[in-house]
Amino acid sequence: MPHKITDECILCGACLPECPEEAISEGDPKYIIDPKKCTDCGNCAEVCPTDACVPDE
Repeated sequence: MPHKITDECILCGACLPECPEEAISEGDPKYIIDPKKCTDCGNCAEVCPTDACVPDE
């Protein structure tokens, strides 16, 4: 199940270098995850200081 980034995102950028699939990109007003690229590794969720990276249920 791919992850998504909620409105809790503060654009800190911590998740960008952690994504091995380069599925995360800067959006407006928050980062976004391309669900076609996301492999559900959870690296983004582990480093997110606001818990904005969550499974997209």
